[in-house]
Amino acid sequence: MNQQEKNNPFGQSARVAEISQAGMDKKVKRVRPFWKKPIIAGPSAVALLALAWFVLLPEGGRTLRISSQSITVSTVSQGQFDDFIPVRGRVTPLKTIYLDAVEGGRVDNISVEDGAHVAEGDLIVVLSNTSLQLDVISREAQVTEQLNNLRTIELALEQNSLSHRSNLVEINYQLVRLEREISRQQQLVENGFAPVSELERLQDEFAYMTARREITLESQATDAKLQVAQMIQLRASTEQLERNLVFARENLDALNVRAPVAGRVTAFDIEIGQFLSRGERMGQIDDPDNFKVTANIDEFYLSRVDIDQTAVITLRGTAYPLRVSKVYPQVRNGQFEVDFVYTEAQPENIRRGQTLQMQLQLGDPSPATLIPNGAFYQDTGGNWVFVVSADGDQAIKRTVHLGRRNVRYIEVLEGLEPGEQVITSPYTNFVDMDRLEISS
Repeated sequence: MNQQEKNNPFGQSARVAEISQAGMDKKVKRVRPFWKKPIIAGPSAVALLALAWFVLLPEGGRTLRISSQSITVSTVSQGQFDDFIPVRGRVTPLKTIYLDAVEGGRVDNISVEDGAHVAEGDLIVVLSNTSLQLDVISREAQVTEQLNNLRTIELALEQNSLSHRSNLVEINYQLVRLEREISRQQQLVENGFAPVSELERLQDEFAYMTARREITLESQATDAKLQVAQMIQLRASTEQLERNLVFARENLDALNVRAPVAGRVTAFDIEIGQFLSRGERMGQIDDPDNFKVTANIDEFYLSRVDIDQTAVITLRGTAYPLRVSKVYPQVRNGQFEVDFVYTEAQPENIRRGQTLQMQLQLGDPSPATLIPNGAFYQDTGGNWVFVVSADGDQAIKRTVHLGRRNVRYIEVLEGLEPGEQVITSPYTNFVDMDRLEISS
């Protein structure tokens, strides 16, 4: 503040007013939105135009520009479709017999090693089972006791039959004797030399013996019928007890495990002292000379593989025909199992576990429209493909109907004509697109 302002009381107020007026007249700048700034507006407009160019094309749908170097283009052709599929199989024994413990027990002795050849009846393993041995001894005692009881009953029945026959002999003798005495006594009574009472006594005794003979014959006939039925039942019971005893002894003998057939012992992994439960798997015996081929096939072909279909294996320039002998319908991990057997001579020097490549014939060759098999099938399921235009600059999504396929070709049923070109490489990067722009 200068001296003049100090001397002028109104000068200070004027200065304050000037300062306030200066603050009120300050110019305020307008802030522009960020999208209208030159630096931002340019790229945003380009992006919007690009999006509109890709989405709002005359042809419509989603479009992607790709390089021709990143795709494989194949031509639809007319030819013969060979309905076969390649199958990788493994060599397995034609017949396998499993060795299971009929009765549980402790392993006392092992006579063979894993991989050894055995003949039918050769001893493989010896088991011990004290409880089973005591049980068999007890059963033998019970069976022996029952057999003795049956023999006693049979003897009693036979003695009863003998007793009836003996009584008949005695009664017949008495009747003959009484008949003679009555005849003599009757003559004496008629001549007055004997009393009538003696004759009546003899006649009463004769009547008694006659009635007794009839009852004895009736009793004998009844006992004979019952004896026949009872003897049949007793003999059946005796045979059943004897069979039970044989079965008990066979169970005891089953502790000595023998080879049921000749072959090679495999999967045999037990040790001395190990306890095996009843029914536990000890190993198996494989046919060492005859083999089959077991293969796992994709579940896609489950409805098309059947018994007696043919296949062929080519080894060292020689073809070996096979046929489907068994189809296992259970699907595991997307595959089902099939057994093949050789219809002629099998290859020489093949071994169990060896892998073989073969071709399974699913049907007869027939003329068809074909496209080369490619990875696009896994992405589309054979429902649509990208068809390349005649000038090769673009590819349009088209719905098709594909049929059978083999390792080389896929049969076209509808949607494509011979001479057209389709993309057969994977569609992974543009599976959601409707149109592709192909650049060189």
